[in-house]
Amino acid sequence: MKAKQSVDPPAVIPVISEEVVADKRTVRTGAVRVHKKVQKRTEHVDMPLMRETVDVRRVVVNKVVTAAPQTRTEGDTTIIPVVEEEIVVTKRLVLKEEIHLTRRRTVSNATQDITVGREEAEVERVDAEGRRVEESSGKPLFGETEGILFRRSGNAPRE
Repeated sequence: MKAKQSVDPPAVIPVISEEVVADKRTVRTGAVRVHKKVQKRTEHVDMPLMRETVDVRRVVVNKVVTAAPQTRTEGDTTIIPVVEEEIVVTKRLVLKEEIHLTRRRTVSNATQDITVGREEAEVERVDAEGRRVEESSGKPLFGETEGILFRRSGNAPRE
């Protein structure tokens, strides 16, 4: 009788590979508070102002006319006719007077004190809990941190 040789089944060795998955997330490292104040000061403002005035001069005419004259302009003067009806044996139109309006422009400087405001902002750095942080810490106010996650593929046991 021949001795039987036993054949072991082939050994299966799992092949495992690891992958690196890089990810990042935003982490609050602090915040800022802004305080602002309004400072008021008085400024001296000097600027030219224009003013128009009208001289009114009544000119007596007492002239009989058949129709009311039109308002007219002669240079800077506007002439407005004033008529009146008089009763006589016949009714007639008499130009009683004209009103001459002359425009004059004057420019003068007006001085006025005006209060103007200016805002100032004070920035205060605070950490994630809201506590004040000194300026010399060197950390960014808002930043990102990067981390590396490892994932296994295959059926290998985790360590």
